[in-house]
Amino acid sequence: MTERRFETLSEEETFRLGEDFGRELRPPAVVLFYGDLGTGKTVFIRGACRALGVPARLVRSPSFTLVNEYPGAAGPGHHVDRYRLEGATAVESIGLDELFAGDGIVLVEWAERLSDPPPGAIEVRLRHLGGDRREITIQSM
Repeated sequence: MTERRFETLSEEETFRLGEDFGRELRPPAVVLFYGDLGTGKTVFIRGACRALGVPARLVRSPSFTLVNEYPGAAGPGHHVDRYRLEGATAVESIGLDELFAGDGIVLVEWAERLSDPPPGAIEVRLRHLGGDRREITIQSM
């Protein structure tokens, strides 16, 4: 397992770090995002999606749609928000297990709400450090 730690000082830096991360992603991949509200999960994902060929302006948090699909140069991408999903039945209703087993890239916000994270997933943890500063830790298996 490898772990990398970064500190960003602005939303723009978090976006750029997401872009750098996105350039490293190869399908199939599952990326689990952990962090409190407002830590920059969607900003980081927007940067990663841009690197994968998805215009950043199209990337929005799927809080109410639950899953956004982004066709891109690196294959199908799915952006999932677990914040409003409760229980196994809700997870089954959006086909999360099928997405995890697919050949695309799956980006999951609020991964701490998953009861059974998929093995081999990459973990990205974001934490407030005060002001616009964020600590971002990326762990991969």
